[in-house]
Amino acid sequence: MEGGGVKLDRWGYEVWTCSDDCVAAINSYYHQVLSYGRGRRVILEAAKCDKDCVLANTLAAHFLGSADSPHLQAAKARLDQATPYERAVFGAVSYLISDNRDDDVAVELHSKLLNDYPKDLVSLKRGQVLCFYMARPDLSLNLVQKVLPSAEQEDYVYGMLAFPLLELGRMAEAENAARKGYEINKNDYWAQHALCHVFQYQCRFKEAVEFMEECSTSWTPCSSFMLTHNWWHVALCYLEGNFKITKVMEVYDHRIWKELERSDAMAPEVYLNALGLLLRLSIRGLLDDIFDDRFKVLADRVADEANWFLEWHLDVLILWALTKAGKISKAEGLLNGLKSRISKMNKKKQQVMQKAILLAEALYEHTKGNDKQALELLGLDFDVNGCKIIGASDEQLDVFHEVWFSILLNTGEGTKAIGAIEKHIKKRDGTPFTWRLLESGYRIEGREEDAASAADKATSLEAAYFKSSTRE
Repeated sequence: MEGGGVKLDRWGYEVWTCSDDCVAAINSYYHQVLSYGRGRRVILEAAKCDKDCVLANTLAAHFLGSADSPHLQAAKARLDQATPYERAVFGAVSYLISDNRDDDVAVELHSKLLNDYPKDLVSLKRGQVLCFYMARPDLSLNLVQKVLPSAEQEDYVYGMLAFPLLELGRMAEAENAARKGYEINKNDYWAQHALCHVFQYQCRFKEAVEFMEECSTSWTPCSSFMLTHNWWHVALCYLEGNFKITKVMEVYDHRIWKELERSDAMAPEVYLNALGLLLRLSIRGLLDDIFDDRFKVLADRVADEANWFLEWHLDVLILWALTKAGKISKAEGLLNGLKSRISKMNKKKQQVMQKAILLAEALYEHTKGNDKQALELLGLDFDVNGCKIIGASDEQLDVFHEVWFSILLNTGEGTKAIGAIEKHIKKRDGTPFTWRLLESGYRIEGREEDAASAADKATSLEAAYFKSSTRE
């Protein structure tokens, strides 16, 4: 390439380009990815600055998410002059966005890349996102542990360490990692988010609210997902911590839904968090009387098929909303579309995704009031944790525990419900609503003394949270 030469990116790795502006835009893209910023499109500017730069074009192709992108073809055409680092990134990314990839191979390619280039935290993030959608926090942890010796004081790495730790139930280690990330960079939003996860899991709701509200002044640069997701966490803490329901409404109206007023908002990312919150409210009987108008507006929005088939978790939540709103033909269209998607996957992927489609079908039947059909789909020994493959964290998945418990209770399966709820309570014993569900199970089985004890526990938790909560 005429005028070309080797320049160094943020990690100190070699990039073949003629343009300082190209490298600057690549480095800006790195920052946007790691900080969950709103400006990831800057990578397209990098490719404009140097249309022949392999790294710029490779990362642009990943941003666009298309194996048919002309950026990927441009990168491939110039591989012979690329640096070894650029070729390694191209190999990992081009396979990641290829049709019908094998996820295990994609993880292995990222693992090899990080062995050779451990300072590349964006490749780490990319690999961890893949692991998240595979429901493999163990693999995600392996990836971050590869880079730690080379990145002990780097921004963002400890948030990326904390998240797989908390998904593996290693809460004390996750808290330490998140706190370290926050100490290094107070605006590490992923570290803030991970620490909130720990607080929520341990039912430290007041502490979570105080921490996140303090951090919230820094969230303006966040992407639609990160901004509304962090507020989603706050809203759940308000809900579980027995704050006034008006606090939940304020978050929904002014922190989640209001994001859609921004010209650069990514609506599906907002809908994901809005739906996740309203489903929780619905299960608690708080949707119809208090949030009904808001729900109808949201259901109309997600009936637009442009929001479908972007990711499984969002699709499952949209399916619930369409069914709940009585848009049955739309719901059936979405459900059939999900089944069609699975039929086109390879056999390995089809087997992995079976629990996802069962959850979707059961949620559809449950929402229509057909709990017996929902139970037939899931069986008596259904494990909600197996549904992480939809791309949901433990905290996001918890609402489906509540759906499952409700199905068991509604079908008179008191003994099974009690066993499942008691198992859940052993992990998280500080949520009043779970104790109320347990109370219902005991009453179904005629265990009035146990039911009274569960009710007392729920009441005492509610009273304790009520006393400590910030109130209007």
